[in-house]
Amino acid sequence: MNAVDTNILIYVNDPRDTIKQAKASSLISNLASGVLLWQVACEYLAASRKLEKLGYNRSQAYQYIRDLQQVWYTVIPTWDIIDRAENLINRFSLSHWDSMIIAACLEANIQTLYTEDFGYSNIDGVDIINPFKVL
Repeated sequence: MNAVDTNILIYVNDPRDTIKQAKASSLISNLASGVLLWQVACEYLAASRKLEKLGYNRSQAYQYIRDLQQVWYTVIPTWDIIDRAENLINRFSLSHWDSMIIAACLEANIQTLYTEDFGYSNIDGVDIINPFKVL
């Protein structure tokens, strides 16, 4: 299974960087076995407010998450995720929110997390891929 971080979802709806928007849109459209992490959905709804000045409104943001819910499995956080997150913070010096996302990936058996802003390529078996990095 595969998941994306909030920044990937934001780029889909942010027209300011057309190259990243195209790559993020393609990734979302073609992602096999997609999983929507609860934390990512919540972060997206909060972060998408920054797109309002570009004409992207709250209704569109909520509808986008509803559309993803129709095609992707949603992982709801459990108390075990908080325990895992604390362990990850201690071992990898991650932020609270990044550790929560990795912990949710681990709980849901996600193999790959697509994100732009992690400093690791793998954490406890979760491959972390920057889809914008040219190899």
